[in-house]
Amino acid sequence: MNPHSEPSKRIGDIHSTPASSDSSAANPPNSPRPPRTPEPQAPADPPSASATSGPTVPTDPVGPPAPAEATGPSTPSSPSDPIAPSTPSSLTDSTAPSIPSRPSHSSATSDAPKAPSADAQVTLRGPAELADALPYLMGFYPDDSIVMVALNGERGRFGGRVRIGIPTDTAQWPDVADQLAECLISAGQERDARPAAIIVYLCQEPAAGESGKDVKDRLRPLAQRLRTACGTLDVPVLEALCLSSGHFWSYCCPDFRCCPAEGTPLVMPGTSVMAAAAAYAGMQVRGSLKEMEARLTARTGPRAVEQEKALDAAAGALVPRMLRRDGAAAVRRDTLDLAGAMIHRFRQDTPSGSNRARDACDDALITDAEAADLILGLQDRVTRDRAAEWMDGSAAAPALRLWRALARRCAGGYVEHAVAPLTLAGWVCWSTEDGPSARVALSRALALDPDYTFAQLLHRAINEGLDPEPLRRCLREQHREAVSAAAPAAKKAPQSTKRPGPSRPGPGTRPRGPRGGTGPGTRTTDGRGRRRAGRDGDRSRR
Repeated sequence: MNPHSEPSKRIGDIHSTPASSDSSAANPPNSPRPPRTPEPQAPADPPSASATSGPTVPTDPVGPPAPAEATGPSTPSSPSDPIAPSTPSSLTDSTAPSIPSRPSHSSATSDAPKAPSADAQVTLRGPAELADALPYLMGFYPDDSIVMVALNGERGRFGGRVRIGIPTDTAQWPDVADQLAECLISAGQERDARPAAIIVYLCQEPAAGESGKDVKDRLRPLAQRLRTACGTLDVPVLEALCLSSGHFWSYCCPDFRCCPAEGTPLVMPGTSVMAAAAAYAGMQVRGSLKEMEARLTARTGPRAVEQEKALDAAAGALVPRMLRRDGAAAVRRDTLDLAGAMIHRFRQDTPSGSNRARDACDDALITDAEAADLILGLQDRVTRDRAAEWMDGSAAAPALRLWRALARRCAGGYVEHAVAPLTLAGWVCWSTEDGPSARVALSRALALDPDYTFAQLLHRAINEGLDPEPLRRCLREQHREAVSAAAPAAKKAPQSTKRPGPSRPGPGTRPRGPRGGTGPGTRTTDGRGRRRAGRDGDRSRR
């Protein structure tokens, strides 16, 4: 029986809670090559380089969290070709903790141990609720994206997720569909949680002259290919939805009574059961994917030209500095000192308003010359590793604002220099439990340089759901060791506190002492260079 023909029936009885973390992989939307697994080796960059972590720890829901399920891909792919900024791919590994119910308050007390209360769950019934749940599953509104969500168990608990940009070349759709289906299903098998079913989302806004229905019809072959690819691997697609222009359409329901041809309007944001559950758990949707990427995109126009000139001047001045004796150490020291001063400046001036307004204020806090020196200095691995120590506490927020501002300053021919600040931004986001933002930053970094080890390791840590605290401890320990090593060096070469006196006057200008007394002016010598006694035979100055 078609589940859509009976609105009172539950579709799959899907139990869900808003997952706070989805790991992203950097698969180019126009490149259907299978993901390449980085070898599990020790990070090429020492932990101080914050190169070994990257993602975010899932936000803890209110109350004690239930054990999370993680069934997403364990190894991210590294793109070999640059991908379009508007459609970076992301591979999402889910953790779907149940939202615990609030404890009941009672005036009666009991010495008997209390049984743990059952976790409250959100049950989604029908395509409308499935469509509304998507931004809460991802942490943002996906744009121009294919999203596939695995359902685990008999009751359809949300599991792993995979997201990739919709390729503009329709000839690539079959390969992309096969890749996504194999990636999501094989990842579940590796974790002993083979998906029982899959939900497919196709999200794209209409182009000029198009309507939402036109988008749905244009993407129908892609939806059909995704269903076929999953069915070939013996995993059915429970529902396939197209989200466009504030409406959704189902590719699986032929009944126009529940799925009209003109589409069904999406519910108002924040008014659904899923929105209430996400708010209860302290989760938030961070806007659309395009808005998040815009905060990391290099500036254009006249301001970009001026910044590129500053970068050229800084690069020309950097070469002779590096050729001097101990020049590399001096450049590292100067870069870190400048970065620390900028973080202090950003901390003293916290902007407000929209993201765009806050970013504009941050851009005004740093000059082109300062940004150029920092961008070039962070290309050094050791400097970048030391900069990763600004990861938590009061320094985390201004550091993240600084790394984003530097990524926006990598204009013109210096676009690839943004990899270092982008990866630092991803590390700070992961360290401060902002998984979606971390994945977006790392995806952009890997799109620019697929072989950047720092970003690869952070990206892999996100996909495997690792905890950033071990890396934070390592960085803190490294910082303490660096401070301890610098303290003895400062003690070995203490600076003299003696105030310099006036220069001693020459013999011709020495003042004569009063009455020719025993002052410096009364000393005389005989012809043989021996000192004569002063007046009255005073020889006390010998």
